[in-house]
Amino acid sequence: MNGFVKALLAFVVGLVVIVSSLVFGFGMELGGTWLRNKQEYAVQKVDDATNYETLREVENTARAMISSYESDKLTYEQYKDSDSPEKQSWAEQAKMRANKTASTYNNYLLENSFVWQGNIPADIASELPIVQ
Repeated sequence: MNGFVKALLAFVVGLVVIVSSLVFGFGMELGGTWLRNKQEYAVQKVDDATNYETLREVENTARAMISSYESDKLTYEQYKDSDSPEKQSWAEQAKMRANKTASTYNNYLLENSFVWQGNIPADIASELPIVQ
């Protein structure tokens, strides 16, 4: 083979190697992007489910505390002016439970305020007052 044919053959082989490298690299980049997107989608799906579970748990706990507070507050109001010392004792016990629940609830809401991101549901009070 003469020098020109060798040079042409080397050029063609080099060109084929370069083109195939580009095609293979581009294909790997597409595959890598697809895999990355698939993984990010799976992580996002788990995060969304976790956030929903956390939100539901915090809301349910808050609603249970509100219910307990309201029950104890109504018991206190019902028996506080009673003539019976036993019923007045019930009222005092209910008042203590209501105030303990209010304190726990207010702290719980402060600790979990990130869950609502400033958007507390309408049926959940932002704070329970202490019974006087």
